[in-house]
Amino acid sequence: MTIAIAKLSDPVVRAVVTAINAGDREAFVGLLADGATMSDDGSDRNLADWIDREIFTAHGRMDVQTESDGGRALVANFTNDTWGEMRTAWRFAVDGGKLSRFETGQA
Repeated sequence: MTIAIAKLSDPVVRAVVTAINAGDREAFVGLLADGATMSDDGSDRNLADWIDREIFTAHGRMDVQTESDGGRALVANFTNDTWGEMRTAWRFAVDGGKLSRFETGQA
C-alpha cells in the first residue's frame, strides 16, 4: 500500500518526494544544503550527475511504501525510464531545514 505524499511525516522529505514525482529539478536542488552528498548502493556518487541521470532525465518517480525514523527513512518503489521499477530504501539527513545527505539502494 502506497503512502500518500501529503502524509509523509518529515516536511523536507515530503518536499523532496514531491519534487521528484513532479520532475521538478529546480525545487529539488533548492532543498539541498550547501555541500550535500549522496550514496547509491553504498558508494558515494556525484550528486548533480546522479540526480540528472537517475531521476530527472529518466523520469524518476517514488511510490512510498513505508516510513520510519520520523519520516527520514523510506522504502519506496522507485521507477525510472532506465531501470524500470525497483524496491528501494532511502535515508535522509536533514540539517537546518535542508537535505544534507541521502543514501539510497535496493531494498
